[in-house]
Amino acid sequence: MMGKENGNPENKEAWFETIMDEYGDRLTKLSYNYTKDWSLAEDIVQDVFITCYKEYENLDKIVSYKAWIFRITINKCKDVVKSSVFKRVVTNSNLLLLTKSSELSPEMSIIKSSEEAFLSTCVLLLPIKYREVITLYYYEGLSIEEISEILKINRNTIKTRLDRARMKLKALMERWR
Repeated sequence: MMGKENGNPENKEAWFETIMDEYGDRLTKLSYNYTKDWSLAEDIVQDVFITCYKEYENLDKIVSYKAWIFRITINKCKDVVKSSVFKRVVTNSNLLLLTKSSELSPEMSIIKSSEEAFLSTCVLLLPIKYREVITLYYYEGLSIEEISEILKINRNTIKTRLDRARMKLKALMERWR
């Protein structure tokens, strides 16, 4: 966890820049996974960072910073998705095209991008309860225990959802191939 030193305003600003650099892209991808709207995901992340900035004085009370910031993001996403203003907009944007691979030939890059786009599209078609565990487990590399803590769901439920998500994802991918 990023510490704070003596409540110094310069340290607060440096801390804030650090968390924006470290978590900005990850939280935006996570938010996109819920909203399927990149602009809305960016707005949610800005709101998350405002919350973090306001909570700077309470950092010492946070046990797991990563779980805390992911939980805030997920809660804000769920609030937006539940709101009456929210309208589903399915775009062709995807999570994995943001990954860069400079070692592949142009031809292989196109094939890889196409495969990743297909996989991302299939993930986005899953119901949210499966999409969130797939995203946290595979895209964020979190453990079952960490996901359980973030989502406030029993570890066995997380395992079951991961298994079902994999089966649904496999079926989706086979159907569209």
